[in-house]
Amino acid sequence: MPTVTAVRRIREGAKAALPRSVGERLPAAPPQEVTDLLHDKRFQRAVADAATEQERPEEEVWSEVKGYLHEMAAAHDDRTAQGWARMGDWFLRAYDVLVDEDDMHELRRLDRSHSLALAFSHRSYLDGMVIPNALSSRRFSPTYTFGGANLNLPLIGTVASRTGLIFIRRATQEIPVYRLALRSYIRQMVTNKRNMAWSIEGGRTRTGKLRPPVHGILKYLTDSVEGDDAPDVQVVPVSVVYDQLHEVSLMTEESRGASKTPEDWRWLVRFARLQRQRMGRAYLTVGEPFSLRERMDELAAEGVTGHQAVERVALDISHRLNRATPVTVTAIVSLALLGADRALTVDEVLETVAPLAAYIDARHWPVAGAADLRDRATIRRALAELARSGVLTAYDGGTEPVWKIGDDQHLVAAFYRNTVIHILVERAIGELALLTVSELEPDAELPAGGALQVGWEEAKRMRDLLKFEFFFPSRAGFEDDLRTELRLLVGEDAQEEGGDMTPDRARELLVNARPHLAHLVLRPFLDAYLVLADRLADHGDSPVADDDLLADSLAVGQQWALQRRVASAESISLELFRTALALARHKGLLDGGDGIGSAREAFAAELREAVRRVNVIGEIAGDPVQVVVPEARPATEPQESR
Repeated sequence: MPTVTAVRRIREGAKAALPRSVGERLPAAPPQEVTDLLHDKRFQRAVADAATEQERPEEEVWSEVKGYLHEMAAAHDDRTAQGWARMGDWFLRAYDVLVDEDDMHELRRLDRSHSLALAFSHRSYLDGMVIPNALSSRRFSPTYTFGGANLNLPLIGTVASRTGLIFIRRATQEIPVYRLALRSYIRQMVTNKRNMAWSIEGGRTRTGKLRPPVHGILKYLTDSVEGDDAPDVQVVPVSVVYDQLHEVSLMTEESRGASKTPEDWRWLVRFARLQRQRMGRAYLTVGEPFSLRERMDELAAEGVTGHQAVERVALDISHRLNRATPVTVTAIVSLALLGADRALTVDEVLETVAPLAAYIDARHWPVAGAADLRDRATIRRALAELARSGVLTAYDGGTEPVWKIGDDQHLVAAFYRNTVIHILVERAIGELALLTVSELEPDAELPAGGALQVGWEEAKRMRDLLKFEFFFPSRAGFEDDLRTELRLLVGEDAQEEGGDMTPDRARELLVNARPHLAHLVLRPFLDAYLVLADRLADHGDSPVADDDLLADSLAVGQQWALQRRVASAESISLELFRTALALARHKGLLDGGDGIGSAREAFAAELREAVRRVNVIGEIAGDPVQVVVPEARPATEPQESR
């Protein structure tokens, strides 16, 4: 049976990687980092201080910290690593892995003289096999990778720890000694000039785009490079994207409220079996490295220290990761079909993709595998592969084949589209800024900067509205990027006409621009935000629990999707609702109190207006999707949903 075969292959691979005898399973001596730590005076003082602070016997704290070090300690064994790499290749059998060899060549030169901290985007469990295999096959120094303790399965965990995988716990707020052990272990890794890799997001993305960065590992790394005699670390953003992923359908079920499948042997076997079907290519690209110590010094000179400095570095990494992530044909085809929300022929897909391809060329964004997005065979192959995996349905009983997104597959298609969405967001905001200018009344009172200043303010407002969803540069950097987008959008007219631009001229420029992206890029997120904002406003001045608000948003969101009050079912996602929840919390709208109901209603009204404007862009673009934008609820309306 397939399950038995999968179990046998995994166990045989694990056993092949293990040393020959049980007595050799653990190294005769602890890994170098552990030995060095136990003899380090600074670490000994830190343990003693912890014992004093917690009012515990020092011997008890030492016993606890040694246990944690043993739990997280990893080593590199050549024979084990070779067996692990072979098993990794078997897990990756669904893909051809493409690596940017020029980038890897430059990175290997850096590896010879520096400790590398590889921060990677995390879209799949396969990332943990793609990255180590790519590095080891190119003879990089051994890399130690941080992974969740939930993956420390029997037998497999033993093998993995001998290939440099460091299993760490996620919830450590109530375990101060564990945090001391991990911080010290990372510091010792930096001192010993080890290469380290970790997911800047902390866990897999459920939407396809980069998630907000988690600061834990990065905080310990920044601590390690402080001081005149501290060693430096080169931070290296690493992006891994896939044409398609077997596990996306499971993640989208979680986005609809399903429980997450626990990682155990049964999960591992199911995951291994999924890889039997070919899914195209995986692409590994490297972003621009930077010195962590130099960056921390720059921030300190600006007066940015402590947690704020860590946040800035995390955002730096996220920006570089996005810039290193190539455009895949799958993402562009998914964008076209999601925007149409109907069956398209190859010619219609090409017609939609052509202006996008021109824009991507103009912005010099990399395309995965150097694919030609205007090539008919390339687009047709992507359509066929998406149909084979069930994301699309194909009908060829008429005069020519047509493809559309399959029933209940919108979130899957959105996952693939979102891998490219970061390159389109500022363009979409630029369209909304121009639309704002076009809608000004002829006798409207304008600021000193004229009509375009109104557009700039709208762009900044949209940036603030979406800042929990996307990674924007600093305000100055955002304005520079937006000027670039406006030049591409309307040519030099925006700069030449300055504050004298009229609403009619702005409308003309917007109508003639290509492509139009706001409805394709922003509408799914703003629709989701509006659902949650509406449900929040329904509570008036009363406090609301997070889980109750999310459940209510899922239920009412399904209703709105059926009523066509949102454009697509992809907006009905827990991941998007959680981001909207974070925005509402940032605005202070979750706690109850007198007058909070009015602020909640204002939040909902702001989102209704944003959705309306996005829909206007869709109408200008000839978007066939017809949406009934929800109106504001009268104050006297009965609140039945409560």
